[in-house]
Parts: sequence; C-alpha cells; structure tokens
Amino acid sequence: MPVLQNAMPDSKSDLCEPCSGVQQHWRRAPGHAELVQGTHRKEDRGHGPATITNYVCDRCGTAWEYENNKSNLHAGWSVVRR
Repeated sequence: MPVLQNAMPDSKSDLCEPCSGVQQHWRRAPGHAELVQGTHRKEDRGHGPATITNYVCDRCGTAWEYENNKSNLHAGWSVVRR
C-alpha cells in the first residue's frame, strides 16, 4: 500500500498534544520526546542533497518525516500518515 507523501490528518485535533505542538514545514524546528526515529534516506533536491528521516509517535502512532535540507527553509517536519 503506497504512503501518501505530506498527507495531513483531517484536523490538528487528530494528533496527540505533543504532535500538535510540532511546527511543520520549518527547518530546524524541534520534534518532541515521544517521536521514535526510524530509517533515513538521502534524496537529490536539485540544489543539493537532503536527508529525510522517518519517525513514529509512541503516543498516537502518527508517522512523521523530517527533511533536513539546508537550501530549503520550509523543509522540516511533515505528517506522512495517521
């Protein structure tokens, strides 16, 4: 089953309190303590490589990706699936 990239939950209330406090799409924004790191990969974004790391929230099960891309200030955290 394919995972929808950057799919947002129906509303912010679908996230647990720590997840709803994560600032999305802003590089260097902090996550929260209950995000468990998974795999990571490198992708070419045209202006240089980006490292994308997968996380899952231990509290509510939300899957996140964090894109570390120094040429894009709006990379950062995004919800992958709920």
